[in-house]
Amino acid sequence: MTRMILTLVTVALVAFPHGVAADDGERTGDTVALDAVTLAGCLNVLREGMNGEDFWPAIHAAEGLTAAGYGKEVRETLLPRLDAETDDQRRCGLARELVRAGDRRHANVMLEILAGEDEYGHVHAAESLYKVWEIGDGTALRGAFAQTENVPLRLMSAAALARSGNPEALKFLREALGHDDPEVGRIAAWVLARVGDETDIPALSDGAAEAEDDLVRAFYQHALAALGDEAGREALVANLSDEDPAVRTYAAEFAVDARATSAGAQLKTMLNDEHPDARYRAAHALIALSQPATPDPLTDFSALVYEATEENPRYTEGSVVDLNDGSLLYATTEFSGSGSDFARAHIVARRSQDGGRTWSEPRILQENTGDLNVMSATLRRLRAPAEPGEIGFFYLQKDGFNDLNLYVRFSDDEAETFGEPVLVTADPGYHVVNNDRVTQLSSGRLVVPAASTEDVRSVNHFVSHCYLSDDGGRTWRNGKGAVDMPRRGAMEPEVIELTDGRLMMILRNQLGYVAAAYSEDEGDTWSEAESLGVTAPEAPATIRRIPATGDLLLVWNNTYTEGAGHGGRRTPLTAAVSSDEGESWTHVKNLESDPDHTYSYTSILFFRGRALLTYWISGPGEGRYSSQFRSVPVSWFYAEE
Repeated sequence: MTRMILTLVTVALVAFPHGVAADDGERTGDTVALDAVTLAGCLNVLREGMNGEDFWPAIHAAEGLTAAGYGKEVRETLLPRLDAETDDQRRCGLARELVRAGDRRHANVMLEILAGEDEYGHVHAAESLYKVWEIGDGTALRGAFAQTENVPLRLMSAAALARSGNPEALKFLREALGHDDPEVGRIAAWVLARVGDETDIPALSDGAAEAEDDLVRAFYQHALAALGDEAGREALVANLSDEDPAVRTYAAEFAVDARATSAGAQLKTMLNDEHPDARYRAAHALIALSQPATPDPLTDFSALVYEATEENPRYTEGSVVDLNDGSLLYATTEFSGSGSDFARAHIVARRSQDGGRTWSEPRILQENTGDLNVMSATLRRLRAPAEPGEIGFFYLQKDGFNDLNLYVRFSDDEAETFGEPVLVTADPGYHVVNNDRVTQLSSGRLVVPAASTEDVRSVNHFVSHCYLSDDGGRTWRNGKGAVDMPRRGAMEPEVIELTDGRLMMILRNQLGYVAAAYSEDEGDTWSEAESLGVTAPEAPATIRRIPATGDLLLVWNNTYTEGAGHGGRRTPLTAAVSSDEGESWTHVKNLESDPDHTYSYTSILFFRGRALLTYWISGPGEGRYSSQFRSVPVSWFYAEE
């Protein structure tokens, strides 16, 4: 197999600040301190490279400038080049650096090339998607991984999928270390440096010892260094002075992953390297190593983003959308005076620039336009037939016990502003649409699952059905059929599209299980409800398809107590995975299990290899509900206890 040229991301999609210490390339703790002269030298090297005529080194230099915090400059330089470029491989390189520089719209360029009929750009598209943690809905990458004829394409698609949590892709990469073709092993080592763990060190050590080619050996050594092996780190530092410019270049590139801060002086010397790419990688490494290490991508963390107070005793029913600059917007309902469903409330939002670890001050996303309140947000980035890049903001407006309706507003400026509201539920009645519940089908149709009753107090029996839009949400109609169940009926539905084209609706009910009904006409009519085979109280469940694997993820309260109010308390909060479209459920694990709290009304967004969840957590104090954010690596759902 022909040796592949690989260009690897070494830092996350976060711009580093410009501040530096007063030393000159010396190690200070876990960082390299740079003085202003050295920093200026790094920036000059990178700017010269980005504006040079040699395409791929220019792309690598652009990556370094983004790491230095100059994403705007990179976008202004590269966007005109992308607009003029016709070569698909180069378009992938330009698109990925625009994504890395803070414009994620261009991930669609790579996804479209990967899904296209022309094979010329497929490998570059998969590689570039891996580098910037973008997989779309995962369909194109899963298809590329499933094929076996194009080994480089399978390796690169496995890289992207493994980075986003696919255990089978990770297993394939580990097996590829022992491939007869040393180039296959080299690439597998290159990927495992970022997606592997300490269990890979023995196999990588064997690969380094057996390698006959110096560059192949260097890849194993650098992967070892990135995974914390001290011998690998020593080899990486030595490789910065190797006579082979390719070895020097890759050593500088991997220095960031290995946090090789002891190599600061050597990297500074490399700013004058005769090989351009070595200079660019060294400048990038010095800047990245002058900043704190990025968080471990496998950490599981949470934050109580909206904490209940006496004035605002309830923050519930949230939704999160990922924005084009890589930030997150988290909307939830802020109730005033009491925690009742009928208390005054509006919808507020906070923004995070670091994947959910810290959040901005809140802003009001939707004023209370109802006689009672507005609540239950859904934020969705929409595809055609909606306008390109449009975000839909769905919310309920409550005007009485017999008057609850869903509206949608659209934003074309990344949720900075929203247009006039469009009524979705035009029929009389009380229409419950849970938070984070709107589904867009592969056909483009928007499906809003609703549970409706004439009056929530005097009738309080719900039937579930769907409102449908085929023009991007501008007009809506009620579906033809509905689902009913005994007692209080079929409540709080959610809809997901199955691989055979059918829709599955899951339902809250009073019978002790999560119920499911099915549609063969994109949500117009529905089968009778049946058990999904999962025990549950009278509480909502949330279901999504995991992009990296194609499996279904269910989050619900895994408990039931006959005769208890609502069938039991809403704890624990449990997750399970189905690889057969909901026929069976495995990897059952508790997300939350504290019996002193309850957890409900979950939202789920997949982002950079993680599942981002929000849900209520009861407390602090009696009758209070706070809104919690939880970020879980997708791999967690598949890991053995």
